[in-house]
Amino acid sequence: MSLLQVPARAPQSLAARVVLVSGAHGGLGQASARACAQAGATVVLLGRRPARLNRVYDACARLGPEPLLYPLDLEGAAPDDYAELARRIGTEVGRLDGLLHCAADFRGLTPLEHTDPAAFARALHVNLTAAWWLSQACLPLLKAATDGALVFTLDDPQRVGQPYWGGYGVAQHGLRALVHMLHAELASTSVRVSALQPGPMRTTLRARAYAEDPDPSLADASEYARHCVSLLSPAGADRRGQVWNPGP
Repeated sequence: MSLLQVPARAPQSLAARVVLVSGAHGGLGQASARACAQAGATVVLLGRRPARLNRVYDACARLGPEPLLYPLDLEGAAPDDYAELARRIGTEVGRLDGLLHCAADFRGLTPLEHTDPAAFARALHVNLTAAWWLSQACLPLLKAATDGALVFTLDDPQRVGQPYWGGYGVAQHGLRALVHMLHAELASTSVRVSALQPGPMRTTLRARAYAEDPDPSLADASEYARHCVSLLSPAGADRRGQVWNPGP
């Protein structure tokens, strides 16, 4: 079956769309990849751990069109690597309708004074610079789409602006600024920029900040994945330029 063909089924919000998900084997990333596949999208799975990507691949293949795997370590990837990724998507799939940023790097709470310089630089790069390089490389494909969606996932600025959040917290504030800049610059194009700010979720990233977190009310990542699908779908046009902070 061609990767551009979508099996006949009930109407789906991402039917016939191609969506790239970064951090596709993380908590929100894998939940969103599955939700996108179930909504009819051909999902390109981007992540640095091939074994985990394979498991997400299998789950997506059971739910929707056959996905694509693209192992890539954002920490070591250069701009040319992202350009090659975009070129291969254009050649092998023929289009890109959405890019969902779920990749994140956070190693734990540490005083800035005692943060390893390389760890600080890595956090800034993976959480901010790499997100921009990937977006920049994919913009020509997104602009070629009738309705291109560029969607970021953001952390709570009040939380990560507190002490000890280090490079991750700094990068999150920069990423938020990037969302607003891109929205303003792309407002007259077919590419819409938006962001999702999930509430507290039961993920590995949160566990690194809160080693003992018995809160039973924490949402599962899958409860926010449906909002990622909404932002990537035509319905997301209503939230163009917004940072959406919905309930689970």
